[in-house]
Amino acid sequence: MSTATAGGPAAPGPPGPPAPATRRSSIVRTRPWLAACFLLPALVLLGALVVYPIVYSVYRSLFDASGTGFVGLGNYVELFTDDDTLTAIRNNTIWVIVAPTVCTALGLVFAVLTERVRWGTAFKLIVFMPMAISMLAAGIIFRLVYEQDPDRGVANAVWVSVHDTFDEASAWPGARPRPDGGLEKTGGGAYTTKSAVDAADPANLPLVGVPPQDLADAAEASPARPAGDGGITGTVWVDFAKGGGGEPNVVDPGEKALAGVVVEAVRDGRVVATATTGEDGVFALPAEADGAHLRLPASNFTEAYNGVDWLGPSLITPAIIASYVWMWAGFAMVLIAAGLAGVPRELLEAARVDGANEWQVFRRVTVPVLAPVLAVVLVTLMINVLKIFDLVYIIAPGATQSDANVLALQLYLSSFGTGADQGVGSAIAVLLLLLVVPVMVFNIRRLRRENRR
Repeated sequence: MSTATAGGPAAPGPPGPPAPATRRSSIVRTRPWLAACFLLPALVLLGALVVYPIVYSVYRSLFDASGTGFVGLGNYVELFTDDDTLTAIRNNTIWVIVAPTVCTALGLVFAVLTERVRWGTAFKLIVFMPMAISMLAAGIIFRLVYEQDPDRGVANAVWVSVHDTFDEASAWPGARPRPDGGLEKTGGGAYTTKSAVDAADPANLPLVGVPPQDLADAAEASPARPAGDGGITGTVWVDFAKGGGGEPNVVDPGEKALAGVVVEAVRDGRVVATATTGEDGVFALPAEADGAHLRLPASNFTEAYNGVDWLGPSLITPAIIASYVWMWAGFAMVLIAAGLAGVPRELLEAARVDGANEWQVFRRVTVPVLAPVLAVVLVTLMINVLKIFDLVYIIAPGATQSDANVLALQLYLSSFGTGADQGVGSAIAVLLLLLVVPVMVFNIRRLRRENRR
């Protein structure tokens, strides 16, 4: 009870008890049927598309190929004794370690670097664009990129171009001496005359084995004349006339010259003179070559460099992983860039003011702040690569498909390939599920920890 002072308002009394809080009843308690109506379609789909296939796969994995004979854990024993499945497990391990790590690292680098350039948005668009391509289309693209023939495969076209820039190609790859042409094979793939040469008698060095298309632009061979200064002359040509005919070991009209062939004069195992044939196939050596043997080095005939066998047994898995990185690095970049946009700029500026360089800011501030985003990207890609199938099935040729095998591909081949055994295929499916579940549990727990912050 309050008292009023003269000419003033009444003094406030002690506060009364708080009003009772209004309780909001859960819709599950008040109208459970309404909640069930909303959840029922999702539960039906979840049961039909997730729960039933999992339960049936576990059940089917306990039976033989026909589905009538119970084998217990026999199919699982076969998984870990079959060479193809062991190769698939090994390759899946490589995929899980390498592909998500590389994609996340590239995404982080792209996101950080493009934040400071004016054309960063355009660059992000270009990097992210492969995500719009299906796995099937990407597999076809990279199957062509990795073609062995440099005229068709982009990767080998670039590789061969770089190689030939530093290592000059041979003049006439595949050429060889005529059997009775006076040349014999010596060490290292070179060819040497059987007898010493004489200045009075020009040396004819006939070769064969050059494809006609390579001679389309070659000039006609000319017989060499003796040098007046005591030197050695001769001709290197293709001793084969179109349509046949002609005399062996003689330069006949119409026969093609081999230009650019290196000829060495060798005496007592030492090169005393060197010459190169001209457009007409004629070469000239100084007088020091008189009485020496002539040698055509192996560098004249080595096969042209044909690039790297990207789809061979040793490189097939790294090559396919590279195509996956090409597709998914943009996905990682976009997610990391979104997280980077939320990083307080005050932290970065404070680090710079304290004297940290850009590398220290990146390593000690940017990466730790982005750790939750990086974990999301890494875990998402790990789950994705555990199920990789399309790229491996399309890119790997039949000869090396077993070397590039992964669990999803082995599941398909075991269930629907030659000698199909759906018991083994179901066991592989269960194994894949067991490998994915720990990653999913880790991701769920991490998300819950983030929500509690």
